[in-house]
Amino acid sequence: MRRRPQAIKDPATEARLFRRRAVLLLALMLLAGCGLLARLTVLQVVQHDRYATASRNNSIRTEAIAPARGVITDRAGRLLAENVSSYSLYVTPENVPDLPSTLAELGRLLDLREVDLERFNRLRHSRPRFEALPLRRNLDDVETARFAAHRHRFTGVELRGELSRHYPFGALTGHVVGYVGRLNETELADASAEQRAADSIGKTGVEKTYDTRLQGRVGYQQVEVDAHGRRLRVLERLRAEPGAALRLNLDLDLQRAATQALAGQAGALVALEPTSGHVLAMVSEPAFDPNLFVGGISADDYRSLLEDPQRPLTDRAVRGQYPPGSTLKPFVAMAGLRSGTVAPHDHTWCPGWYTLGKSPRRYRCWQRHGHGRVDLLEAVAQSCDVYFYDLAFRLGIDRIHKELEPFGFGRRTGIDLPGELPGILPSRDWKRRARGAPWYPGETLIAGIGQGYNTATALQLAYATAQLASRGSTPPPRLVAAPVALAFEDRVSGPVADAGQWQTVIDSMRAVVAPGGTAHRAFADAPYVTAGKTGTAQVFSLAQNSEDRGRDAPKHLQDHALFIAFAPVEAPRIAVAVIVENGGSGSATAAPAARQVLDAWFRQQEAP
Repeated sequence: MRRRPQAIKDPATEARLFRRRAVLLLALMLLAGCGLLARLTVLQVVQHDRYATASRNNSIRTEAIAPARGVITDRAGRLLAENVSSYSLYVTPENVPDLPSTLAELGRLLDLREVDLERFNRLRHSRPRFEALPLRRNLDDVETARFAAHRHRFTGVELRGELSRHYPFGALTGHVVGYVGRLNETELADASAEQRAADSIGKTGVEKTYDTRLQGRVGYQQVEVDAHGRRLRVLERLRAEPGAALRLNLDLDLQRAATQALAGQAGALVALEPTSGHVLAMVSEPAFDPNLFVGGISADDYRSLLEDPQRPLTDRAVRGQYPPGSTLKPFVAMAGLRSGTVAPHDHTWCPGWYTLGKSPRRYRCWQRHGHGRVDLLEAVAQSCDVYFYDLAFRLGIDRIHKELEPFGFGRRTGIDLPGELPGILPSRDWKRRARGAPWYPGETLIAGIGQGYNTATALQLAYATAQLASRGSTPPPRLVAAPVALAFEDRVSGPVADAGQWQTVIDSMRAVVAPGGTAHRAFADAPYVTAGKTGTAQVFSLAQNSEDRGRDAPKHLQDHALFIAFAPVEAPRIAVAVIVENGGSGSATAAPAARQVLDAWFRQQEAP
């Protein structure tokens, strides 16, 4: 067997090879060390601030501080909207290990409402996971203590002390002051930082109109939190600036007197100061308690308000549009005087009905047997329909429209409240645009007594009455006192007439409350001189030859009762408009309500 030859070792070659490999390995190690050193230099020196901030953010959280909302007071400084301390429950989704289970446990502990959970879930899907979200606001003392005792069980859930809105007088000022409520999805998209921080926005009334001024300016704070997201300490704080306080022209005592005057009947009452346009009282009945909405109203409570046939959520003072009825007659009389169509002592014969030419249709007067021979003063005092049928026919609808518009009919007054409706002051053009139909002569007659297409709000009637009282110089009505009040926009010039024309119409309204006038009984012993006008507006049409005035109709079909007035006549300090839905008679229902308000105002003015 042949043997394989053995290799001869070469120590020198092996040593050279080893040294070469050792040098290469050392070079690689040095290169890796330099790379590591360079990276450490970048991390520790070049990018130090970035990573230091990121590190701090693992334990430091920036939170918005909601500003204190500005308070709202009446003219005497009595609080109508204030802020009270309360506790709310906040959840940070990112810090909650099992959110569905946590919410279920909280629900058992605190009896969470469906509206709370729906609201939280909407916010959770629209906000960052690291942001603390309100789950339940305005916890009572028992709920606060119960959660505090079990707080250790709920990672990522905390109690926060904050201010919540409160309305001390509830329904008494509910429509005027309005309320704040939680942001809905639409509002959230356009919400300011202040609104997001407070998670609320003015929804109605003064709270909505002046929301930006009431909000204040949001603040911020940096807080250190533990691994569970609980706050340990505040590191830095930029204080929030509170919102502006608002003082209303409203008088709380007169507001209460006006509410009592309506005596639980559906309707509206507005009182203005003629010289300034200040709103002294504004009542809509029935009303609602705005405190129900502050923390989020329950579904049952909201459904109850919506389904109430009396519609308590509707502000009848600015959104209730009613036929003005005979309260429109002084303004039609002024149109007749200004146009030269009628003179103060021109007479019209009232047999109890009026016809157009040879038409067999009779337009009836409320006084079935007629008023006989009447002039302008007697026609207003006794509310003679025939006189105003004839005057309206001679004026024509377009002239009536032109003359009544400066008093504020058919357009918004510009009051600093949201949602005001303009009513309707008809004309040929209006009917063509709105109904696509021509105007008929008979419609002019009906318009002359405030029926037909005519509609007005209680605010419009009060403003028009104030214009009569001030002889055309009343500025647009304002709830909030200067200098915070919003500026007037597109102010329309008031009515213009000569001194004799003003005096004639005012004298005719004085005759309404004098012996022989339709409101004499309500003002028989008044210690001040009043000018007024009763009104009754039909809710449904009567048959052509009907002698019935609808007195036996069901309550919801009875006539609306209206009354306008101002006093004292020589130096007016207050103008009032009253509308009582289905009240029957202006003289029997609305006039006494106005008397109560005027009495209350003058007693208050005389008090030391």
